[in-house]
Amino acid sequence: MKIESILAMKGLKVITARPDQSLKDAVDLLVEHDIGALIVVDELGQPVGIISERDIIREAARSEAVLARTVADVMTKELIVAAPQDDLGAVLQTMITRRFRHLPIVDQKRLIGIISIRDVLTVQLDKYQGEVDTLQTQISEGQD
Repeated sequence: MKIESILAMKGLKVITARPDQSLKDAVDLLVEHDIGALIVVDELGQPVGIISERDIIREAARSEAVLARTVADVMTKELIVAAPQDDLGAVLQTMITRRFRHLPIVDQKRLIGIISIRDVLTVQLDKYQGEVDTLQTQISEGQD
């Protein structure tokens, strides 16, 4: 299965932040949209980083004035991205190995979506349940 199948189900809307926004603005966006991460984009809409709940919590542990800092101060700049044609199994392995929960999806340098580890696991579980259902049907038909 490919990433494009997840994007087809969840849509292409991505909530983004700019590097010069305050962390308070970023927190407000996370809460408003009930999400765990924002893709940080430059003035051309190109992804330049990602900021997650974890990033903000880690910074809050270091400094009480965390909400006055900018997104650029705290975001992860070494952005790992995937393409719509990437295999879900490989993507899941990367997310687990690299210990992150959100992955921007880029097609020809253009941000087209974001997936979470929950999205990947949900699709995988649905696939396995379908296989179990098929096997149960085959077994019950073979017993008749």
